[in-house]
Amino acid sequence: MNKVKGILCLLGLVSSGCIWSSSSDLVLGSIPGVSQLYSYPNNCTEICYQPMSLEQTVAHYLNQSLQRDGYAGQVKVRLEDGQVKVQFPDAVPADYGTRVMAFLGMGQSALTAAQQLNEAHVWAYNWRFFLPHGMALENHHSVQLLHFPPDDSLMQAQDYLKSKTTDRWAALLTLNGVPAEQTPAYQTIIDLAPVAAPANVGSKLAPTYVAFTPYVKGMIQQWSQMPQDGQSYPMVAFGQPVRQWLVQSYGQQFQYAGAAKGKAFATLDLGALDVGGRQVAVLGANHPSQIWYAADPDEYGGDSTKADKIGIQVMGQDLVASCWQAGMGAKPGSDPATQLQQCQQRWPVGSAAVCEQFYQSIRQLNPSEAAERCQAPG
Repeated sequence: MNKVKGILCLLGLVSSGCIWSSSSDLVLGSIPGVSQLYSYPNNCTEICYQPMSLEQTVAHYLNQSLQRDGYAGQVKVRLEDGQVKVQFPDAVPADYGTRVMAFLGMGQSALTAAQQLNEAHVWAYNWRFFLPHGMALENHHSVQLLHFPPDDSLMQAQDYLKSKTTDRWAALLTLNGVPAEQTPAYQTIIDLAPVAAPANVGSKLAPTYVAFTPYVKGMIQQWSQMPQDGQSYPMVAFGQPVRQWLVQSYGQQFQYAGAAKGKAFATLDLGALDVGGRQVAVLGANHPSQIWYAADPDEYGGDSTKADKIGIQVMGQDLVASCWQAGMGAKPGSDPATQLQQCQQRWPVGSAAVCEQFYQSIRQLNPSEAAERCQAPG
């Protein structure tokens, strides 16, 4: 592969001809460049929480991707001639390196944006650049558009899918028929801000959206496309900032029922996003963590009855959204509107089934206690 072609492949601007054999080395880039893209060292201040070398860090995240894509074996990573080189196990398809390099190419654009934000004094001292490493890159079922990753996922877990938010949504997907071991392949996450930050700084990240928009759009284009030409994975847009970003960033490329009337893209609204001529079905959803705020009695002056009522309402919306994601992810060619209708019938508003799930998962009651509380739900 010539130098120009290699650069285009790295940036994700071309795909044809960007093939690396699984038995040969894939050069990720220079040691300093790869260190930045992998947020290395992941969790060190004066003392490293989990001491890992650069080679171990890269291997850690690539192995997560292989596992979530369903491939056996472990990658081998080494530093040589100032570069980071990777060798994949034989079970991995020859074009897997293409996907890795396309992802890192978009990641480089995000890193450049982050550096510019820092120069403009927008970046905060307790933010860390963090790309969605470890996702299923080839055999995923759906895409999740979220706000930003919690800093614990980087600094503690070193796993983008290890947080209260992702754990809760995985449990909802399981309730809707997705085997627990397959939920990571449904949670292929793209964040508006690839910034690991404390959970309470979401509003402070809003000024970064414009800078990261080219990165996010590029990631949506990459990760929403199925191997079959013209087909797309379904996408769920979690939370008001994300739903608003879709409308503002795509304009007429994003269509939903209330658009012509100027209505916001709301929870359980169904939209269609035009991505390079492909139609991506998008469902609006609550942020997975919203229920903990919605069901907090302190938000209503200590009124636990009101907190439970609103919490059950949010739980119902979340069950419908996760049901839609599970169904569309299992059969991407399904009609999105029909799938949504079926999920609303499965989890009816005010039903005992929704009520019981709220009391079991949020109030931590056992099944019999939850059933007793929900004899007359609402």
